[in-house]
Amino acid sequence: MRSAASTPEKTGLITLRGSTETVVEFFGYAINSILYQRGVYPAEHFTSVSKYGLSILVTKDKGLQEYLGEVLRQLKGWMMCSQVRKLVVVVASQVTEETLERWTFDVQVNDAHAALAVPQTQADKVREQKEIQAIIRQITASVTFLPLLDEPCSFDLLIYTDRAAEVPTAWGESDPKYIVGGSEEVKLRSFTTKIHQVDGAVAYRYSEAGA
Repeated sequence: MRSAASTPEKTGLITLRGSTETVVEFFGYAINSILYQRGVYPAEHFTSVSKYGLSILVTKDKGLQEYLGEVLRQLKGWMMCSQVRKLVVVVASQVTEETLERWTFDVQVNDAHAALAVPQTQADKVREQKEIQAIIRQITASVTFLPLLDEPCSFDLLIYTDRAAEVPTAWGESDPKYIVGGSEEVKLRSFTTKIHQVDGAVAYRYSEAGA
């Protein structure tokens, strides 16, 4: 008879597919949170769902749901081939088309682990969820440290891939849409699945009055 103290923690496995699904799901919630918190779409276009132990606002606009779904499906395909390096959410002025904010999520792949099924304990899963919680909370709190966007805004999604990645005909090359003029950057938290690591940051244009 073994004592409870000697019972090892239950260990599962995480694969490239499982890690990709975790990261792509996170991106979906992060993009929705950014669009809501930055007022790109009216608040009434969103509904609250429970995820990561948090209440997160997601769009209920059918057109936006379909667009994001298509982007995330393509993103998943590229990530399954380890071809994604970065995802950027660009918030721009509808009037001037100038970039006001760039939310950047760098994606690093542990190539050695990507080819294997990596052990994942319950503690690993808890840590991962807490790390994702911290990023979503930072996005939610962004209204406290980012300048007010007091003009109609649009958004764009940029995905940086390897040159070898196959790009659908519906997708086009884009310039980086960098912020012109003075800008500041705030680092966001990061999370890791043991196969992928995601590091976030948001750059924003500060007004001339505050420069």
